[in-house]
Amino acid sequence: MTDVRHTVSVDGPTVRASDPLSVLFQSEQGGHEQVVLCQDRESGLKAVIAIHSTALGPALGGTRFHAYASDEEAVLDALNLARGMSYKNALAGLDHGGGKAVIIGDPASVEQGGVKSEELLLAYGRFVASLGGRYVTDMDVVARENRWTTGRSPENGGAGDSSVLTSFGVFQGMRASAQHLWGEPTLRGRRVGVAGVGKVGHHLVAHLIEDGADVVVTDVLDASIDRVRERFPQVTVADSTSDMITGPLDVYAPCALGGALDDVSVPALTAKVVCGAANNQLAHPRIEKDLADRGILYAPDYVVNAGGVIQVANELHGFDFDRAKAKATKIYDTTLAIFERASSEGIPPAEGADRIAEQRMAEARRG
Repeated sequence: MTDVRHTVSVDGPTVRASDPLSVLFQSEQGGHEQVVLCQDRESGLKAVIAIHSTALGPALGGTRFHAYASDEEAVLDALNLARGMSYKNALAGLDHGGGKAVIIGDPASVEQGGVKSEELLLAYGRFVASLGGRYVTDMDVVARENRWTTGRSPENGGAGDSSVLTSFGVFQGMRASAQHLWGEPTLRGRRVGVAGVGKVGHHLVAHLIEDGADVVVTDVLDASIDRVRERFPQVTVADSTSDMITGPLDVYAPCALGGALDDVSVPALTAKVVCGAANNQLAHPRIEKDLADRGILYAPDYVVNAGGVIQVANELHGFDFDRAKAKATKIYDTTLAIFERASSEGIPPAEGADRIAEQRMAEARRG
């Protein structure tokens, strides 16, 4: 394999890797249990299934369909995403390890619904099934070839849209942030900026309004803004995310693309808390220290946005919304415990989160 040197951000700790094998075999960076390279010539399938850990139970993670620049990049992405899912699932209190799969190719081919696309996904489902339950993933089509599937649509026996519990979990993370910083688990009277009001952001605004927060929003799509304003005319609309974060703000909630916290945005932030639904919010590993140096409390994204994975895990036991919501409510306690550990040990919150996850996985292995 060629030497690919870059940093990959995931839903969990950021890993600096020199090549795929270093991530796979070096325990301090990965220590993955199994990687499966999949190829089905008839359908054109090329995929990578990475299982990082099954210490807590079968590895649970989604499937990414992406046109990677190289096969090495696809392998690295799968390895890093799988590792991130181990941490995310452990911190969510799930009895699942971490895994992730990537399908190499143009996702538009699947969206077009062609016969070959369906054959490709069915072939992928057969590879997942060959693991005998060590890896659980999503997709309706895959479920036709593989019973270890979750994240399905309601018409196919699943729970459907996971944005409801994702937003609820982020709100619990905000409540914990408020408790830690201001002594009360409420956003009442606080000005909260929500960047990105798609499905998750829209639901988050509803929680914040109900809690008595003063909400300002921004989104690249006018339709998303209009939908929020129609339901909540009291929200303020900022001209841009830059305008929003430089204005008066108590909490900043990135709920759109990753990399929202970078060398430009962090020095400009007026908020004292960052807690949002977007994945991979830190543009690079040093950003969390920059946040801490400015006295800004960062709620790790892979902790607070775990409501979605909690929902899909619940599907495996016969989906019950109340049971899943009760599990997502515990994101409050987990986030608060992370802040307390970070404060007591003098480390950033994400490092505190990593240590809690690693401790849980280590105890499971010893048990």
